[in-house]
Amino acid sequence: MTGGMVIDARAACAPEQSRVRDRTAAHTRPASPLIGCSNFLLELDEFLPKVASSDCNVLVTGETGTGKELVAASIHRLSVRSERPFVAVNCAAMPETLVESELFGFDRGAFTHASQSQPGKFELAADGTIFLDEIGEMNLAAQAKLLRAVECREILRIGGRRPQPLRARLIAATNQDLDGLVKEGRFRADLFFRLNVVAIHMAPLRDRPEDIPPIVDHLLAASAARTRSVVEGFSSETMAMLLRYAWPGNVRELRNLVEAVLVAAPARRVRPEDLPEQFRRRMQLQSPNGAAGERQRLIEALTATNWNKSEAARSMHWSRMTLYRKMAKFQLR
Repeated sequence: MTGGMVIDARAACAPEQSRVRDRTAAHTRPASPLIGCSNFLLELDEFLPKVASSDCNVLVTGETGTGKELVAASIHRLSVRSERPFVAVNCAAMPETLVESELFGFDRGAFTHASQSQPGKFELAADGTIFLDEIGEMNLAAQAKLLRAVECREILRIGGRRPQPLRARLIAATNQDLDGLVKEGRFRADLFFRLNVVAIHMAPLRDRPEDIPPIVDHLLAASAARTRSVVEGFSSETMAMLLRYAWPGNVRELRNLVEAVLVAAPARRVRPEDLPEQFRRRMQLQSPNGAAGERQRLIEALTATNWNKSEAARSMHWSRMTLYRKMAKFQLR
């Protein structure tokens, strides 16, 4: 994806134990909703305040469940607009015939049954932030109207005569390849370039497995505070299973798994047999072969030994030099 400033950590690497502690503390502080200790989150955490201090359009891309709306809300919260509304719009959930009225509103008598005027989402956002999620699902007609609003910085209600200034900041998100949609003629190139001033790509969870343990700990702590759960954590064997899994649903899927485990109310330490049967079945379908599987096994060994390289090498039946070569190969620092 081309565009202005881009942060992309699909090759995020695991830090050493001391750095893990520092970064986990940094990413679980109350001011930040970003939980984890990967290089990706460290860079993102440093980048977001810079984005928030500007007022340009932002395009957040990434797979479903990676936290795109969370990033948009974080930018809003860190900006001078934080006391103003944050209005999230799911473009995929809006019927094509209602997109214009939902976004821009309408005046009384603009069409049949328009018995009173209705403000649109842009008006409701006022001086705050409007977040257009799943922007790739918007039809071409709606894209044209959105482009005019973004270019002219003004909005016009359906049936209205006087345009109003567009004062809200615009952040859009998609799990689709907009560059590819532009080439296919399904997304306007001019709108794409207008939205893609600052580009943030959310790395999938499978590319930053070192974030899994702190995310699980955070979810368990939040649940304990809310439900008085007795679960204290996951056993090392169970955590190794989580690290081995590819997480097609990303952080959202991990959150759902933790919630499902807590419903079953297992022992204080979650064992592999405490995991939902459907999850264990999906695990069995994944074969840890090739370089990706070797990297996962190395991460599991380092995590299980608390990043003690001598113990990790013994558990892998490697020499320390082999372990260091593998860590360099897979960019695990």
